[in-house]
Amino acid sequence: MSADADAVLRLAADLVAIDSRSSVSNLPVADRIEAELSGFEVERVDYADANGVAKRVLIAHRGPKGGHALSGHMDTVPETGWTDPPWTPRVVDGVLHGLGSVDMKGPVAACIVAARGMPADVPVTLLLTTDEETSKQGARAVAASALARSLALKGIVVAEPTGLAPVRGHRSHIEYTAVANGVQAHSSTGQGMNANWALIPFLAEMKSVFERLRHDPAFHDAGYDPPFSDFNLVIDNHGTAVNVTVARATARIKFRRSRSIDYSGIEAAVKDAAARAGVTLSERREGTPPELPVDHPLIALGVAATGLAARTAPYGTDASELQELAPCMVLGPGGIGTAHTPNECVSVADLVAAIPLFRHILSAG
Repeated sequence: MSADADAVLRLAADLVAIDSRSSVSNLPVADRIEAELSGFEVERVDYADANGVAKRVLIAHRGPKGGHALSGHMDTVPETGWTDPPWTPRVVDGVLHGLGSVDMKGPVAACIVAARGMPADVPVTLLLTTDEETSKQGARAVAASALARSLALKGIVVAEPTGLAPVRGHRSHIEYTAVANGVQAHSSTGQGMNANWALIPFLAEMKSVFERLRHDPAFHDAGYDPPFSDFNLVIDNHGTAVNVTVARATARIKFRRSRSIDYSGIEAAVKDAAARAGVTLSERREGTPPELPVDHPLIALGVAATGLAARTAPYGTDASELQELAPCMVLGPGGIGTAHTPNECVSVADLVAAIPLFRHILSAG
């Protein structure tokens, strides 16, 4: 095994072994990463998330200003559905298994090993975030950092798993939360008020919005697969028993949108439906969907380095926020197919193959 292969596997396994779900503090994984960054100027940006949990992002730089950055996130999704121990990294037939192995602790390890191996006179930057799986708060903290903003970056490679093919753009989302309130009581007494009855008219209109997005060509973007936008609904009665009137009913909707489509009518339809139903509506939105033209210099660099055509992706990444610093391309080892599943894994060969590719991009200056 080569020195790079040994280093990336060791670091990826160490990172997988640290629980850094978005619901817990990522300080232990940030500390483990910083131990690998000897010789880099490191800015630590600490913050508390919406639940008061301590978080940290890292901006690391070595060499002159300018050049390109490699970026990845330290947090993972929850361990839902896992039967194997999620934080016990295992290599089977050349494949690393474990929560976060492909999304994206393995790619982060590849970024770090690639960056450490660059000559001292080449500008090298690492932008390492957290809360990518939830609020993108970490990416916004990186985009606002004094060090990151001083570097005059030419471009950022967000190393999410793309099979090492360049992704020039993706959707970003608006998350709507609609809340209806009732009065809790024993359902047999007739004294309560069930919040679901207020929420249901709103949901009926949301079904119509869903159908418009699926079937109206005006909202389709042929540059994406699928061409229609995601409008995913999750309903919560907060554990209410079936013999109790519901005091609080919550509907959450993730609406993924493309850059080139005018969705103002969809946004207005959601707000108007909430007002008619008398439910409280709030929203949390990511930045503008990032999308670079095929002939952008960063995309041309990715195409030349990989020999693969640039494409788009239906999911989202930190690029929605990091584009405030510099143009972003998504390019990383492994496939998205096992991400967010209890079978998450990444080929060690893919992690190793990413290292010279990342170095080639960094060498472009």
